[in-house]
Amino acid sequence: MEILRTVEDPELGMDIVDLGLVYEAEIVDSTARVTYSLTSMGCPAGPLIAQDMDSAIRQVEGIENVELELVFDPPWTPDKMSDDAKFILGFG
Repeated sequence: MEILRTVEDPELGMDIVDLGLVYEAEIVDSTARVTYSLTSMGCPAGPLIAQDMDSAIRQVEGIENVELELVFDPPWTPDKMSDDAKFILGFG
């Protein structure tokens, strides 16, 4: 999860973990599996975020495979953001 903090949503300028976009991350054997969402289905940054996630995860020693699963159920909402992200973006 910590390596995913290096991946930013280019439109919001914040990392995807604090934005609440990463729903689950696990390592099974040498495969990293990440379930994530985007702020909207039509998010133009989606392909770039996926590419950056894959690149960041592959930097972790022992990871040979990366499986990314993009989901929209449950849908992302600002409630999923960390308190710091909400404050910075003016949600609380």
